[in-house]
Amino acid sequence: MKSNQYFVPSLFLLPSFKQELSKLFPDEETVFHHLGRYLFQPSNEAWGLITRFYRAYLSKADERIGIQVRVFDTKVTPFQTVVDQILSCTIKEKLLPDVLEKRSFAASVSKNQSLKAVLVTSLYSEYYEHLKGVYWAKPTVSGEVIGVYQPSHEEHELYGNNMHSMKAWTEIYPLSMSNALITSSWSTFGYVAQSLGGLKPWILYRPLNGTAPDPPCVRAMSMEPCFHFPPSHGCKAEVNVGHVKHCEDVEWGLKLVKDH
Repeated sequence: MKSNQYFVPSLFLLPSFKQELSKLFPDEETVFHHLGRYLFQPSNEAWGLITRFYRAYLSKADERIGIQVRVFDTKVTPFQTVVDQILSCTIKEKLLPDVLEKRSFAASVSKNQSLKAVLVTSLYSEYYEHLKGVYWAKPTVSGEVIGVYQPSHEEHELYGNNMHSMKAWTEIYPLSMSNALITSSWSTFGYVAQSLGGLKPWILYRPLNGTAPDPPCVRAMSMEPCFHFPPSHGCKAEVNVGHVKHCEDVEWGLKLVKDH
């Protein structure tokens, strides 16, 4: 069986599978976490890229924040809209501090300065450049020092290209080691990172008509990926009960959550 969709949530809706799956995964929201850690082993070349980047830029930080940006159509989703949304989400959720106005620069000198490393992953460099500029040009209100890093920016997604896929993997893995993670709606790249790391990310809503949504993001119910295109089980199907819920970023999609 082969698919580019994570169809496990639908299997939990089938009585013939549910009992056995519940034995294998008593905590339903950890299915991908366990399978991914067992199956996804980096090659020596990929592991070298991962460890060198981590040691050089992330290992000394007091806290690591991952920001995964996926823009499906740059014409429909303007750059400034996405940047404003990212900053709104990170500051509102207290993941990153705001910056001081120029007249208050001296106020930050006496504060205890911890280091936060921000890992940005995107096909484009503009988001990284902007965030780096924000935290380089002005000190933060909290006194924290913010370093912003991006391993690569390929500009285009290259399907079937092994080197491109390896670079993606070497960015997914460090993202999974974040203390807090912000991901983009609909993005399987973000799904894999959150699930490997056992993280419940803040998901950026997709902007509508070029306008940043309010609120800018929502906390995920679980670490599990979303099944984007589940089969229809009829109008009486139980698809939003117990351990299977509709996704935060795809209203018709399904995801596994912890069954309380």
